[in-house]
Amino acid sequence: MKTTVVRYKVKSDRAEENIAYIKKVFEQLQRESPDGLRYCSFRLDDGVSFLHIAAVEDSLQSNPLTGLSAFKEFASNIADRCEEAPRAASASLVGAYRTFGA
Repeated sequence: MKTTVVRYKVKSDRAEENIAYIKKVFEQLQRESPDGLRYCSFRLDDGVSFLHIAAVEDSLQSNPLTGLSAFKEFASNIADRCEEAPRAASASLVGAYRTFGA
C-alpha cells in the first residue's frame, strides 16, 4: 500500500468549516465505499491542526479519495482556510495494532 500523511493548520475562525468539509468526505465514502482505500482524519489538541492518513492499494491506478466530489470541494479552497499549508509525506508502515474508528 502507498500511504500518505498530510498535516496542516487552519485559521482559528475556519476550524469548524474545515470539519464540515471533512465530514462530507466521510459521508460520501460511506455511501460509495470505494475499494482499496483506507483513510482517517484527526483534529489535533490545539483545535486548528489536522492530520490525514490515506493508504491506497498498490494495484489501483489512482487514489479513489481524490476522485470524490466531496474531497474535490474540500481541497478546492483549502489554501484560503489555512494558516499553514498542507504538507504531504509518504509513510511506511512499521507496525499496526487494530484500526481507528468512531
